[in-house]
Amino acid sequence: MGDVASIAIRSVPADDASFDEGGYLSANPDVAMAVRAGKISSGRAHFEKFGRAERREIRIVDGDLSAMRAAKLARLAPLLRLDMPHVARDGKLDFLTRELAASTAISDVDAVSGHGYDAEVLALIEANADGVLLDCGAGRRDIYYSNVVNFEIVDYDTTDVLGVGEALPFKDNSFDAVISIAVLEHVRDPFQCAREISRVLKPGGKLFCAMPFLQPVHGYPHHYFNATPQGLKRLFEDDLQTEQPVVTAAFHPIWALSWILNSWSRGLDKSARAKFEATTVAELMRHPLPHMHESYVANLSAEAQGELACGSVLRATKPGRSVLARARDLIAGRG
Repeated sequence: MGDVASIAIRSVPADDASFDEGGYLSANPDVAMAVRAGKISSGRAHFEKFGRAERREIRIVDGDLSAMRAAKLARLAPLLRLDMPHVARDGKLDFLTRELAASTAISDVDAVSGHGYDAEVLALIEANADGVLLDCGAGRRDIYYSNVVNFEIVDYDTTDVLGVGEALPFKDNSFDAVISIAVLEHVRDPFQCAREISRVLKPGGKLFCAMPFLQPVHGYPHHYFNATPQGLKRLFEDDLQTEQPVVTAAFHPIWALSWILNSWSRGLDKSARAKFEATTVAELMRHPLPHMHESYVANLSAEAQGELACGSVLRATKPGRSVLARARDLIAGRG
């Protein structure tokens, strides 16, 4: 693609001839977690015992990814906040300290976040062939680009730098463009993350940010906030010149409708599922109350209700002051 060097990474069924430990663990994050936890000795041991029969996949890298990453990180070196605690490991930079993980409620996860770039993002990458772009929350990529820094909380095979969006380990005005696709709903403080993205973007640099509105709960590992177009704009309008958010093909309402209907169906037992799938759209469009006694509503699983809920109710209690706090107030003359 243009002058931008890239490496493709393929997922294929693992076999004895092609087996590679790193590629197997990259393709199977649940196995990687089990190995880290000491539940199984290695990816090879899992393949021998389960993976061959389960037709597990392996990730095949069509090029020297390590060399391309090393060259990328060498270009990135002047832009790094090396005053922040970090370690270099396996050719990558890890700024995700235990303290940062705890403060942002990040936990280990075996889910794979992966999505391709659309034509607009590919054009942005090509337009900045001589620059450096940040993909903030890149997920696992099937194409590894020489000018895109893959920033993640998960150590995927295509991750370059680990850390959190609320504390980006880069200097001000570092990147020619920033990409953020389906990420901000998963961060605990999207306003702080937006401020950090704005901070590291160069003057005149471009932001491409995609954030869901009508999407069910989907945690990687958590899901905190969806945004209206007005809400998405509000995240950045204090620091950037924002345009009006638009609905692209990837966010067309048909995706939301299909997702909701399929998750609803999966949340029912066999009998209720059959009745639900036989119900017409016209019938579902009627007022909800008459549907409440139907099996496809009454029997919807708690998990599906949590995923698809129209809203939720929070109940909370403010704790009273401790005896020690009250004593301190009395000593200080505050009560």
